[in-house]
Amino acid sequence: MKLHKKGLMIVISGPSGAGKGTILKSLFQRKGHNFSYSVSMTSRPPRSYERNQKDYFFVTKEQFKKKIKENYFLEYKKFVHNYYGTPYKKLLEKLKKGKEVILELDIQGALEIRKHELNKNSVLIFITPPSKQHLYKRLIKRNTEIEEVLKKRLKKADEEFKLAYKYDYIVVNDEVENAVDKIISIIVAEHSKTKNSISYYLEKILKEKR
Repeated sequence: MKLHKKGLMIVISGPSGAGKGTILKSLFQRKGHNFSYSVSMTSRPPRSYERNQKDYFFVTKEQFKKKIKENYFLEYKKFVHNYYGTPYKKLLEKLKKGKEVILELDIQGALEIRKHELNKNSVLIFITPPSKQHLYKRLIKRNTEIEEVLKKRLKKADEEFKLAYKYDYIVVNDEVENAVDKIISIIVAEHSKTKNSISYYLEKILKEKR
């Protein structure tokens, strides 16, 4: 018997270089799960390879500011002169359909979820590398940043590690598939918690005929 009707909001965070993108790519390739990615909205221009409504909902700054006044976002922030936010209603619709909605947020955005009414339907997962040396090697492997920027990212990572205790779970990304297995196990366990399943369980079991 299925023990839940509503989906879960799975918030994924972690320092740059922890492997969040690789983990999520593998997660969505797993069959038999009702995963859905929460597409963010941004005021920055799209890059050449990005598609509207798939990578982001691209809008102007004026449109974004109007959305803020309309309480359109679950959370939002301004970064390097542009806005980024998570559309609330679209996410809520997916949850009502029983989808497992995946959000990749920075720590600031993730902790904003704690203040929202949807926190009761959320699980926050912090992705961490096995060591700082692993993190440094992954950032070097990207070959996209100069040494000074790498040092800043590592310094920021130290601050992020200190906030990991505010998350529900910590997943060490030693091997991608192992990390994905752990995340799926967390989702299954969360749905099996009494607080998340008792109402739907009783509704189903009491309607059954002998």
